[in-house]
Amino acid sequence: MIDLHVHTSLSMGKQTPAAAMRFAKAAGYRAIAFTEHVDATNMRQMLESLLPMIRTYSLYSGIDLYAGVELTHIPPQLIPDSITEARELGAQIICVHGQTLADIVDEGTNLAAIEGGADYLAHPGLITEQEAVLAAEKNVYLEITTRAEHALTNGHIAKVADMTGAPLIINNGGYRGYDFINKDRRRAIALGAGMSKEQYQQTENNSRMIISKMMML
Repeated sequence: MIDLHVHTSLSMGKQTPAAAMRFAKAAGYRAIAFTEHVDATNMRQMLESLLPMIRTYSLYSGIDLYAGVELTHIPPQLIPDSITEARELGAQIICVHGQTLADIVDEGTNLAAIEGGADYLAHPGLITEQEAVLAAEKNVYLEITTRAEHALTNGHIAKVADMTGAPLIINNGGYRGYDFINKDRRRAIALGAGMSKEQYQQTENNSRMIISKMMML
């Protein structure tokens, strides 16, 4: 299993990156990405903290670690430039905090994230068919989330992705150790969103593809 959406005490999580790594490994994950909430005020500091840690800990932890960001509550007009800045600062995985029903997110955030070329769009809520078509064209992955408050629209996201060919991944978006759910639970959430077994398996492959693409940059 791979989880490309992990929060720690560096932003809003309840555990240090090292603790999150240990919980993830114990739950059977082979790779995780720390994607802390950032905006213009803390992006540089966050990556400067994460990048040296993951380089060292990946050598000894028995789990692959990646340093990323979740661009959060940034005005849509600034999101494409923020994605570019994050890449320049060394972020390995870039996602954008999408228009979930569980939060107040500016209209246009989903579209800006897709147009700006984020690696994936976290919990995109009631994403439109037109936005999903663009995500398919630009190979921006849409997230099916196991986090309860963001999962209200999983079924809609899965349906729109199936209609448009937009690629999907599954993440936990976790803040605590017990948010790293097991494989059976991940599969059940995917099937509960209306995905077929084959579509679920493709989400697992898609997470690996994001990492492979990142490694080629």
